[in-house]
Amino acid sequence: MMSPIYILTPSQIIDLHRLYHSQWWTRDRTLDETRSLIEHSSMIVGFTDERRRLIAFARVLSDFTIKALIFDLIVDEPHRNKGLGKALLQTILKHSKLSRVHHFELYCLPEMTSYYKSLGFKDLNHELILMRKDRDR
Repeated sequence: MMSPIYILTPSQIIDLHRLYHSQWWTRDRTLDETRSLIEHSSMIVGFTDERRRLIAFARVLSDFTIKALIFDLIVDEPHRNKGLGKALLQTILKHSKLSRVHHFELYCLPEMTSYYKSLGFKDLNHELILMRKDRDR
């Protein structure tokens, strides 16, 4: 398996922005928002192809003690079903900076729950309600 990267080059940020535009939940993000969320995430993890283009990515927001919330796990379409998503999660779960974290959490669509359950996550839907307040623009 390839080695993870934890810092993105300017061209890899553009690759990430392209990946974001391929997904329904990140399609509307601007390049400036992409740069900002990278800068303000607690950790980012990615994998690149042989030409150093970003092909898989995830980011984490954490207090490094109790919670780590995993966001934006994306694998480029031509590189799916090769274990990159699992490798991203394992890299995050085993990273020394996150070794004290009690709970790793993520959001997913119902059709993805079996995949995440196979990696040790459990459905807390009966215990928690996701709530959101959008900022007035």
